[in-house]
Amino acid sequence: MEGISKFLIMAVPLLFAIVMHETAHGWVALRFGDTTARDMGRLTLNPLPHIDPIGTIVVPLLLQFSGSGFLFGWAKPVPINPLNLRNPKENLMWVSLAGPGVNMALAFACGMIIRVVKLMPGGLATGFGLIDVLVSMIYYGMIINLVLACFNLIPIPPLDGSKVLLRFLPPRYEYFWLQLEGMGMFLLIGIIVIGNVIGFPIIGMIIHPFVSFFSFVFAGGF
Repeated sequence: MEGISKFLIMAVPLLFAIVMHETAHGWVALRFGDTTARDMGRLTLNPLPHIDPIGTIVVPLLLQFSGSGFLFGWAKPVPINPLNLRNPKENLMWVSLAGPGVNMALAFACGMIIRVVKLMPGGLATGFGLIDVLVSMIYYGMIINLVLACFNLIPIPPLDGSKVLLRFLPPRYEYFWLQLEGMGMFLLIGIIVIGNVIGFPIIGMIIHPFVSFFSFVFAGGF
């Protein structure tokens, strides 16, 4: 029961974080003239249209039952048509930054709540069951949002960071970079798997300092 309880405590902020991430992409795209996400019903905080069977359900469950101690996942990407954007190359960068930006804002909000709770009698451990559950959700919400923000800013297709990098690439390299979109996920998985096998987890080495630093900045340590 303890494992199931922890899974649910972590799953709620994870689902909220990835839904907000994808909705932010669609909302900013709409501001720049692309109505695709709105027309397909993806500008909503209702999680159902955003659920990806693998990223939202299978991967978190596998992580839980493998004893990883932490959940990670993703939602279905919000459809964006760059041709509808008023300035495709420039606008696409801001559309891509919107997801990680919202995750950072949510992490900051969670951190501020944690700071307030720490000033209350009992601190983070209040002794009240429901309040302790909510505090735990807020704590995991901060960590999960920081992980999502950092991970998505890695400049490997199809992550958001790759589209930010595209904005600054010389035109002669754009075609080559766009061709990586189809194999980028396999490249990313390969880096993660090989890194873990050889004991040199590159992705983790990038994310961990980022999460540690901003956790301290936002929440002031634990």
